[in-house]
Amino acid sequence: MQTNSQNRESSDFFWPSYVDLMTSLFVVMLVLFVYSFKLFKDREGELKRANGELKVKAAELEQITKIRRSLQQLEGKYFKYDPANERHELLVPVQFKSGRDEIQDAYKPALLQAGRRLRTVLKSIKTDQPVRYLVIVEGMAARYPQGDPRNDYEQQATYQLSYRRALNLLNLWKQNNLDFTQDRSIELIIGGSGFFGTGRYAGSREGQNKRFLIQVIPKVGRISNR
Repeated sequence: MQTNSQNRESSDFFWPSYVDLMTSLFVVMLVLFVYSFKLFKDREGELKRANGELKVKAAELEQITKIRRSLQQLEGKYFKYDPANERHELLVPVQFKSGRDEIQDAYKPALLQAGRRLRTVLKSIKTDQPVRYLVIVEGMAARYPQGDPRNDYEQQATYQLSYRRALNLLNLWKQNNLDFTQDRSIELIIGGSGFFGTGRYAGSREGQNKRFLIQVIPKVGRISNR
């Protein structure tokens, strides 16, 4: 009788304990499942967002590629593309008097035609997304002969000189109804690189650095109303 009683007591103790253990394991598994499911959904959301961003970037890259191909229309009489520096060089052989920023009358008709050509090409480019063009007009200056001390103490002054040359080109265009700043899809910036900058002529061609460089950078995306 004692043995049967002990067996019943053991059985009575085992099954509640077993049920408690199974219940605990079920709760743990349920928590792990919920946690894993949440991680999966979070990861799925991140992948969807990343995929969406990649699609946007791919579309922008496609637009920029199309625009760059369209900008090849600039090449010709007034512009030449410089693949090494990814920019256009103005082919009008402007030569300034030493230390001066005034554009001589002989160069003005060609510079006006170049400006009109630039605006026509930019306006003719068709895109699927809004595009803003950053147009950089860079004035340059030529160094004095090698060893000339003016190369050292006039460095800062030539930054201002080359900037004024670019400013005079912008003013020439404005005076002849070529105001790029009136078009909110075009952001025009002028600058001067003085004795420096990339893509300069060297040696016997140093004097030809008294010129302008034009760089067009397409920026794909929403255009602000500001």
